[in-house]
Amino acid sequence: MQSEQKKILVVDDEPDILAFLQALLEQEGYTVATTDKAEYVEKLHDDDLPELILTDVFLSGKDGREIVKRLKSQKETRHIPVIMFSAHPNAEQTARAAGADDFVAKPFEMDEVLAKIAKHI
Repeated sequence: MQSEQKKILVVDDEPDILAFLQALLEQEGYTVATTDKAEYVEKLHDDDLPELILTDVFLSGKDGREIVKRLKSQKETRHIPVIMFSAHPNAEQTARAAGADDFVAKPFEMDEVLAKIAKHI
């Protein structure tokens, strides 16, 4: 177990996915914050930055790729690895083009999710 817990922010508009990922990641020793609001991600500030962000490509009312572009364009958040996920077959290409550091296809393979997180933090 890590001596200092790493904080992961999970963004999705499906409560079941938020609950699943939170339970999985907390079981692995991470501190987890979840939100179904894209606006929350856009208002991150220095004293509360996560070590990694997991976000859906398609969020209700917002495109996750636009959020990633904004995060990667700001000095205070550009260093945060972003892993995007989606069930859409062509989403990986557009997620990476937007600046995502990695991609996971839905439905999730738990070991794959954990391996990609470990690779980035």
